[in-house]
Amino acid sequence: MKTAICYYSRHHGNTRKVLTAMAGEGNVDLIDVTACQAVCLEDYDCVGFASGIYGFEFQKAVLNAARQYLPQGKPVFFVYTYGGAKGHGAQSIAEIAREKGCPVLGEFSCKGYDTFGPFKLVGGIAKGHPNERDLEQARRFYRELKNTYERGAKT
Repeated sequence: MKTAICYYSRHHGNTRKVLTAMAGEGNVDLIDVTACQAVCLEDYDCVGFASGIYGFEFQKAVLNAARQYLPQGKPVFFVYTYGGAKGHGAQSIAEIAREKGCPVLGEFSCKGYDTFGPFKLVGGIAKGHPNERDLEQARRFYRELKNTYERGAKT
């Protein structure tokens, strides 16, 4: 399964750590949405969108990339990290996928170290995350997603 994951990861690189673990499980291209002009996703079997949770939602650059570049009907999945609360999680990106008729294969989330705003005053929250257990769960999520996709492609 050839996979692209369009992502935004700054501050502590939590989301990038999770994606690097997933990418070790297969043919995955990681696409930083802030470092590219245009993205061609048509040649991928499925597309992931990943972000930390900012203001209770996916980062806006990832949402914009999905609106602009996600092909109609392309299978998708979502990955996100969060400090204190998931907020709305993948709700806004899932809505974009629905509008484009894209089947959602799954969603993975875990805690990530967060020092944004008032959390900085207390040394941050979710220290040590994502940890090795989180990364192993991310690898397992991607393996299962890949196996499910490949079984469906054979039928």
